[in-house]
Amino acid sequence: MTGHQKGALIILFTLFSMRSASQIADSSAVATLPDSVLLGNVQVTAYRTTGRLLTIPGSISVVNRENLVPTDGTNLASSLNLIPGVTMQTGTYLTNRIVIRGMGSRTPYNSNRIRAYLNEIPLTSSDGVSTPEEIDLMGIEKIELIKGPSSSLYGSGLGGSINMYTLEADSSGGSAGIQYGSFNTIKASLSGSYKGKRAGLRLNVSHLTSDGYRENNEYDKTTALAVARWSGKGWSASSTLLFIDVSGGIPSSLGKTLYEQAPWQAAATWKTVNAYKDYSKGLMSLSLTGRIKPGLTGNVAVFGRINDSFERRPFNDLDDKSLSGGFRGKLNYRSGKTEVTAGMEMLSEQYEWKLLTNNLLTGENREKRNHFNIFGIMYLKPVSTLNISFASALNYTAYMLTDKYLQNGDQSEKRNFPLIVSPRAGINYSPSGIVSFYASAGHGFSLPSPEETLLPAGDVNHNILPETGWQLETGSRLNLPGEILKLEGTVYLIGIKNLLVTKRITEDIFTGINAGKTRHLGFELVARALLFRLKSFPGSLNADLSFNASVNRFIDFTDDGQSYDGNLLPGIPRQNLSLWLRWIPFEDSELSVQMQYSGDQYINDSNSISYPGYFTCNLRLGRQLRAIKAIPVNLYGGINNITDTRYSSMIIVNAIGFGSSEPRYYYPALPRNYYAGLRISF
Repeated sequence: MTGHQKGALIILFTLFSMRSASQIADSSAVATLPDSVLLGNVQVTAYRTTGRLLTIPGSISVVNRENLVPTDGTNLASSLNLIPGVTMQTGTYLTNRIVIRGMGSRTPYNSNRIRAYLNEIPLTSSDGVSTPEEIDLMGIEKIELIKGPSSSLYGSGLGGSINMYTLEADSSGGSAGIQYGSFNTIKASLSGSYKGKRAGLRLNVSHLTSDGYRENNEYDKTTALAVARWSGKGWSASSTLLFIDVSGGIPSSLGKTLYEQAPWQAAATWKTVNAYKDYSKGLMSLSLTGRIKPGLTGNVAVFGRINDSFERRPFNDLDDKSLSGGFRGKLNYRSGKTEVTAGMEMLSEQYEWKLLTNNLLTGENREKRNHFNIFGIMYLKPVSTLNISFASALNYTAYMLTDKYLQNGDQSEKRNFPLIVSPRAGINYSPSGIVSFYASAGHGFSLPSPEETLLPAGDVNHNILPETGWQLETGSRLNLPGEILKLEGTVYLIGIKNLLVTKRITEDIFTGINAGKTRHLGFELVARALLFRLKSFPGSLNADLSFNASVNRFIDFTDDGQSYDGNLLPGIPRQNLSLWLRWIPFEDSELSVQMQYSGDQYINDSNSISYPGYFTCNLRLGRQLRAIKAIPVNLYGGINNITDTRYSSMIIVNAIGFGSSEPRYYYPALPRNYYAGLRISF
């Protein structure tokens, strides 16, 4: 069955499952002004406390429903790159990297310094890899992002955590949409919801297919997301089901010559073998929340995940699969001026992989990975203007490797990492509902992946250590009455020791080393201004601006006898600036312009090669029609990269050229491209 057929079957199933025919809210609506990523009155969940964002004792960014799709909605990068301190690099639909405050910039082809959750269910695999970009944004209500090592409740990742929350059924109805864009890119989506007295169900299905800009760049993805909720007196239960099926070609990165002269080409070796990746993923969870007694509530969630993948590469083929399960439970107590949350999270995963060269087995392994986390956080509010928090997490991880390919000897081993304690403290002072000041200090860590714990010969490296770090941050929020101006500025300092570096030995062999110490110093600014708001033309104009500048240096790093002390870390732009203008000239029309500048960066440890900064601009126009009052139709279209800027949307740090080939540092970004679509609600 082809990807198109699978997508069509799932969409038909969703249509059959819909109930009622009343109108629901839709993400394409343009009749109301969208909220900003920085809101004073938004309720946040990620720190597990009540109250407004203005009173949170730490930095947190909230991307609301209206901000999730600033362009064509085919990837997460356009949303996350609006947040200061966050850079999402997209090489292809299959290859992405999320960097937060400089954490994870050296990871070759994925994101492994952050934790990701969907409805508080872990998405991050036990080897630390997170792929939140796989989830279609149509079913997401908001994203809460904690930056840096300051989240005791969510794995204490050095980069922070991305917490995604799904839309729930608040009425019965549905919507359907179709979108077409450059490179024969087609996205079809469908959603339906049913709202009963004590139960609700929401289904979201999407299918994305594209020929791609480059050679060997075809892509096909089907996603299905279902969320159900039941409630009774003093209790509620919910279930989340997620299915993802992906197939896509791998053009890989390019050397400088091809990148400048023929960026649409694929890397020669990857094109020769028609390299591709084909995988399916599934997640299922069941959560129960109940009131134990006044002021005390409990929540427990059980979940399971499955992944089956095959990747064809020029040097070998990787056939891998994983099966994991776990639970997450917590208790929350509120009493007057005190709030306490405590809980635990456990994940057990079995991962199996085979390496095949010319269809002959050359390696086979099975890993069992166990992760355990106990966490707690307390909020003290002695007076209404003060919010103080104390938190800590205890983490334990173990890997067990079973070598099932014994022709080169049995390399089975076990690796137990030491217990890691990650404390956090924060304070927020808000003398009024207009301004607040906060400061926090937090600890985090990142474990080497199972592959990074292996030496080039395949033996376990017992000397490699987790990287750990502390973050200090302080900032202020300002919310002027009437939504005239919302402003937040943050200064942070992060110190990392035992930095984990993925080192490439050959084209297909990587290993991990500890690379001493680094220091990350940065400033972040985010602002929203209401420039004008009138009842008639010219209507309303809002401006969202974000800016960050950082200096990220090696403090102590020597590799192969060469010292890099004092050098800037590669793969991190020195500054990023984003401006998003949204103009609503009439009640049902919106024009938005998104402009972004990414500063220059080094792309190797020696700082001998740099990549210049670049500017991009995107335009989107939307119009809501009401030809039939009960069935609104939203039409929209846009242009991405209006200036047709040639730039690399993803950099491979410290790329190595093998033989006479150039180092392949660059993933070419899309040239100017177009899209248009419509969505019908009923």
